[in-house]
Amino acid sequence: MVNSMTGFAAGTGQGLEHSWSWELRSLNSKGLDLRLRVPDWVEGLEAALRARLAKVVKRGSIALNLRLSRDSGEAAGEIDAAMLDRALAQIAEVSRAAEGQGVSLRQPSAGEVLAMRGVLAQAQQTTDTTALRSMLLADFEAVLSDFLDTRVKEGHALADVLHRQVDEIDRLTLDAETRLPERAEKARAALRNALARVVENTDGADPDRVAQELAVLAVKSDVTEEIDRLRTHVRAARDLLGAEGPIGRKLDFLTQEFNREANTLCSKSQDVALTGIGLDLKASIDQMREQVQNVE
Repeated sequence: MVNSMTGFAAGTGQGLEHSWSWELRSLNSKGLDLRLRVPDWVEGLEAALRARLAKVVKRGSIALNLRLSRDSGEAAGEIDAAMLDRALAQIAEVSRAAEGQGVSLRQPSAGEVLAMRGVLAQAQQTTDTTALRSMLLADFEAVLSDFLDTRVKEGHALADVLHRQVDEIDRLTLDAETRLPERAEKARAALRNALARVVENTDGADPDRVAQELAVLAVKSDVTEEIDRLRTHVRAARDLLGAEGPIGRKLDFLTQEFNREANTLCSKSQDVALTGIGLDLKASIDQMREQVQNVE
């Protein structure tokens, strides 16, 4: 089953005199990169969320943001004036640097500034936050479920694209195989002509020795093994697309193997039509590899 590495979900909740909002999104990544911005005064919350995400997501750049406030409208914590000054100075520095490059940035809202780490002092550090943490973790499950659903739905669409691309590679491989008999006959004729020219223009040449050398050249130009491996890779790709669990890394490796065989096919071709098929193969494989970068 194909899962996409991109996904998004959001949610809100309320309880224990607090209100909160979640935002969970992911982008492509070679590995698993978890970036969490949650209130650090809720003891154990970040570690629990990190462990939960790592259990169900194996690849992707994951960003989780939790905004938490009192129902009275006050932020869950007291403002640290020094950290606020530092945060505002950093924002101003980034804005100046962007303007110097001709880039206009949107100014952050007050809520976004308060969400920056350290701006809110840990005023509730002495308060037991166990109940609040449990409520937040329970509420997060619905957000996580929606997030995983979006990855699965995008994965279904991605799987359809990949199946079509594998079918195209299979078709081109069959075209290359169909081309081999005519190419072989032309190659034999070319070798016979070459042998005749060498024997005719070389005094004392051993015809048997020359024939052996030309036979070696014929073996080196044979592409049967490359086509056989391409067909094997097609079967492997179809098996992977139907397998459970993360398959992105394996598919990425397989596209490299596809590309290697297509390159060899082109380099050994010595036939205009077969070279054209090889170039079409390379184009299809590159398109497949681009899509594979989205697979978990």
